Amino acid sequence: MSVTPATAASDSAAADISRATIEAAATRIAPFIIETPLVESPRLNDKLGIRLLVKAECLQHTGSFKLRGASNAVWSLDDTVKHVVAFSSGNHAQGVARAAASRGLQATIVMPKDSPAGKIEGTKAYGGTVILYDRYTESREEIGADLATRKQAHLIKPFDDVRVIAGQGTVGLEIATQAAAKNLTPDAIICCCGGGGLIAGMSIAASDMIPGVDIWAAEPEFYDDTRRSLASGKIETADITMPSICDSIVTAQPGEITFPINKKLLSGSAVITDRDALQAVATAFKHLKIIIEPGGAAALAAVLTGQYPAGAKTVVAVASGGNIDAPMFQRALDEGPLF
Repeated sequence: MSVTPATAASDSAAADISRATIEAAATRIAPFIIETPLVESPRLNDKLGIRLLVKAECLQHTGSFKLRGASNAVWSLDDTVKHVVAFSSGNHAQGVARAAASRGLQATIVMPKDSPAGKIEGTKAYGGTVILYDRYTESREEIGADLATRKQAHLIKPFDDVRVIAGQGTVGLEIATQAAAKNLTPDAIICCCGGGGLIAGMSIAASDMIPGVDIWAAEPEFYDDTRRSLASGKIETADITMPSICDSIVTAQPGEITFPINKKLLSGSAVITDRDALQAVATAFKHLKIIIEPGGAAALAAVLTGQYPAGAKTVVAVASGGNIDAPMFQRALDEGPLF
């Protein structure tokens, strides 16, 4: 099979990310993030029959892991850059806005009109200028590229950026280090997957530090483009007109840079429904005392529904974000916990 220049460039970019790259990112962003805990519930473990640890990125500044990649990208920029542009449904938006403010940069963020109100409000509160668009009729990529050109700004993509992937990879460093401190060796790590930036970076670090660990993606129903891409060996797309409450991980397809990494390092995947996500949110609140948004609950939902490697006894699920509006949280509480 011939390799196109675009594919070769993506593979080359993916190869540029290593544990050393991620460790350098960890040092760079340390002043701007917190090390989030691995939490567990003995009662929930008894119900599941495994030891489940949840990486609570919902407790990160801005309520999401996205601050890690955004901070690494912003603090890797040349001093001549004064303005950044990003597009996001909300978590990357807030991450870029806060990271830009920490360096005294302007930030213009392109967000869907139907983003959760709290995410739009948060982005503005961190100093970002928000431009709204219709996700079903307009292209955020085109709008972002046009804004970057007109404003002479630097575009920071939400996942297909080596600096962003390396920053997200610090989640994997922390999981491995924290598990070792507990004298644990995880059999599996389950992580939500939209464009694949978090799971790609996390997988590079975790697979190097925990040899043999199984890493699975968790995706929303209708948006299992990574699962299908892993099966076919090429990038597959999703129908973005399908409704999903998991707005933070609804993407049209895996990233050109992230997919080569995930194709190499992931060993499986799970698909969750909206109801699974709501029950996971309620279960996390009841048993772990943390608040997760639907997309951020995808990995936990996968474990709660038995979607993890057979025989795994110690499993880590990444709770990637907690930016949930009150009506959606009430909807989850009304649905009720799984246990």
